[in-house]
Amino acid sequence: MATKELSVIDTLTQLYALQSVDSQVDAIEIMKGELPMEVSDLEDELSGLQTRISKLDDAIADFKDKISKHKTNIKEAEALIAKYEKQLDNVKNNREYDALTKEIELQKLEIQLSEKKIKEAEGHQEMKKNAKSTAAEKLKTREGDLETKKVELEKIIKKTEKEEKKLKKEADKAREVLDDRILKSYDKIRTSYRNGLAVVPVERGACGGCFNRIPPQMQIEISQRKKLIACEHCGRVLVDDETAGISEDA
Repeated sequence: MATKELSVIDTLTQLYALQSVDSQVDAIEIMKGELPMEVSDLEDELSGLQTRISKLDDAIADFKDKISKHKTNIKEAEALIAKYEKQLDNVKNNREYDALTKEIELQKLEIQLSEKKIKEAEGHQEMKKNAKSTAAEKLKTREGDLETKKVELEKIIKKTEKEEKKLKKEADKAREVLDDRILKSYDKIRTSYRNGLAVVPVERGACGGCFNRIPPQMQIEISQRKKLIACEHCGRVLVDDETAGISEDA
């Protein structure tokens, strides 16, 4: 927040200085490219794959438990069949014989049903195992990709960290003396354009941002630095060569 009101000349000077610093920071971000986003996306993907593998492990364990229970049911049914068949040797009438025969048939049906359920569960279990194998392979590949991207990003950060800290201090210093309303307008314009330019010089009679011609009378007013003047076409703040530090011979 500005502690005292700046003159127009000082405001333009500080604004252009801030723009110069921010443009250098933008250049560093361009150097990093999509790496920060790629690293973040890969980390999210890894987290998702790990969650998927965990759920597949739970599903595989659940099918294993079901298979085990059906196998136990088969053993119990086989034991009952053996028991009933032994009892058939001692039946005293047709009613007992029919009852035992019916129980044996029921247990055989139970065995068939359990065998069918085992086959189904084994099929589903195999599908889950294959899905887990695919996910695990993808996880390993993505872990390698993430490590590579992190190394690339860390190299750039290490290379630019000192410069970024210096630029941040310079930007903070310029922001401290500028009026809040001007800063708010500056930030709004910067975010409106991909190149982040909110303050530009007049170059060869044209706006340094949108390259539209600036009327001669407006060029004179800009060079007088008596007020802040924005481009009629793009809204960027326009500064003269002196403020921009551009020599007439350039």
